[in-house]
Amino acid sequence: MKALALLALAGMSAFALAEEQAEPAVAGKLVIEQYHYGMELDIARVISRSEIPDVCGVVPAYMTYEDHQGNIHRLEYVVFGQGCSNG
Repeated sequence: MKALALLALAGMSAFALAEEQAEPAVAGKLVIEQYHYGMELDIARVISRSEIPDVCGVVPAYMTYEDHQGNIHRLEYVVFGQGCSNG
């Protein structure tokens, strides 16, 4: 019984690993577009977003998305970090 459970777990982790590695391989071939104010975006589905670091200041962030024609885009934009306190 333990061998069967171990085999099932090993099979599932291979699928999870394959899915995690698929997005960076796609992103490696993409040109990073710079966002500017007023830019019109055609976003059908967000694939991934970068995490916002715990720093106090403006930092770059990234979003990978699919447009309505099925094309994949990688967008760089700036956000204010989450490391500032109001005290």
